[in-house]
Amino acid sequence: MLAITLSLGVWQIERLHWKEVLLAEIDRAEAAPPVALPPAPSPFEKVEVEGQFRADLAAHYGSEVRSTAEGPQLGSQLLMPLVRPGQPPILVDRGWLPDDAKVPASTAPVTVVGYVRPPEAPGRLSPSPDLSARRFWSLDPAQIGAALGLPRIAPFTLVALGPADASPMPAQALPRPPNDHLGYAITWFGLAACLIGVFTTYVKKAVRP
Repeated sequence: MLAITLSLGVWQIERLHWKEVLLAEIDRAEAAPPVALPPAPSPFEKVEVEGQFRADLAAHYGSEVRSTAEGPQLGSQLLMPLVRPGQPPILVDRGWLPDDAKVPASTAPVTVVGYVRPPEAPGRLSPSPDLSARRFWSLDPAQIGAALGLPRIAPFTLVALGPADASPMPAQALPRPPNDHLGYAITWFGLAACLIGVFTTYVKKAVRP
């Protein structure tokens, strides 16, 4: 048991160093200017792409209550295809929008800055999409694109970045995974110390004349 707890503590320290490097890379990517969208972007890469939004094919993802100037409001992430000449359209998560708000309509060319989000396959317990309301519970571009009549959509979602006062409210930063490995390491090393203490007490009692 001592060997197991110590090895798990060391493993968490290794994970801590790995996570710190990963978070530093995300910080650098966030501070750097976006790059032009490559043909096969990496997950969570910060990119920019030009095109035109199809507001007539707007959809909604998830459901979330947020505090607003008018009080708590129920809303969802506004999804909208971005069409590009000669290339597959891209599903863009434009940000959170109250359910009672009007979907912004725009046919002018736009440049979208955001990060690439890998597809999210529906789980066994995921609710079925409400196709009549175009509301989805899994961010799966293939499923959403087919429901919108766009079978050749890009296999990822572009999550728009922007200011918090914009409408819809886009993401303000790249996602960052939690870094709890130091706490886990302390827990495992603490258990190892407890084992040593218990064993020491046992040995003292066993050898006492």
